[in-house]
Amino acid sequence: MMAFRIAVAGVRLGVFDALADGPRTAKDLATVLSTDPHALELLLDALCSVGYLRHDGRTYANGVAAEPLRAGYRDIMLFWHILVGRLWEDLEESIRTGRPTVDFYTWMADRPETLAKFQDLQRVVVDWLARDIVEAVPLPAGATRLLDLGGGHGSFSVAYCQKYGDLSATVVDRPEVLVIAGETATAAGLSDRVTLHGADLRGEVEFRDQDAVLLFRMIHTFPADQARALIRGAADALRPGGKLIVLERYPDPDAGVVENAFSHCFALNLHHTQGGRLHSPAELAAWIGEAGCTPPQRVVLKDSPSHVLLVASK
Repeated sequence: MMAFRIAVAGVRLGVFDALADGPRTAKDLATVLSTDPHALELLLDALCSVGYLRHDGRTYANGVAAEPLRAGYRDIMLFWHILVGRLWEDLEESIRTGRPTVDFYTWMADRPETLAKFQDLQRVVVDWLARDIVEAVPLPAGATRLLDLGGGHGSFSVAYCQKYGDLSATVVDRPEVLVIAGETATAAGLSDRVTLHGADLRGEVEFRDQDAVLLFRMIHTFPADQARALIRGAADALRPGGKLIVLERYPDPDAGVVENAFSHCFALNLHHTQGGRLHSPAELAAWIGEAGCTPPQRVVLKDSPSHVLLVASK
């Protein structure tokens, strides 16, 4: 916990960015960062002790572990620091009762800056996955209608529209989240082909005759009964021959220690803040079949074995 906190302090103060071009003395860093020299040296030594920095007796330099903190993972760390610090204080209570103690999305809706950080985090993950998914999972021939349920950031819809010139997409999510999707579509020059529809996904899916429906990284928001109903609603929205494409996270021994650890901690956070959970590939496949689709095929994502990508047809 202390190691995580000092890394956050280093990110916020700009330590890792200040060392990007090479080693510097503590005195030099204190001047550049406008900090107290003695206090900064205490932080630098602490960062060295846990591997984020290196010290040769005179100067400090970034260690191997510091590299992610200078890239997209910096925003991920800052978001999780806010979430764990604010929402996990009563973690034991949700363990005792089996019920969440807070509504994650309601909490974020009242905090626009935190919501923006969350969407930035989502974008980092999406940018990492979108190209592989769009190439690995083609849409049905002649597809013109794509429904993206819970696709608030809009990035997957934009990626598919960029690949298929005749495709239009509808992104369904909470109104406060769809602001980000609108920005994504506008930035890509696709605002005329990406429609935003505000709705609570716990209700009925009202769309029909879609060529493809995406359920990407959002089924875990719901407990089993609601997740099952959502998959059925997504299948009902498809035309005959349309594709249902599901992307979820689930622990996988082949994913490595760090990925697996995050999956388990993520599952705990889902329980504590949303009452959701990570549904197994077998559960998802069964619900997809019950909804009237073909047995789903699992597409392996080589860069992220902890993500489960399932594709079925109606």
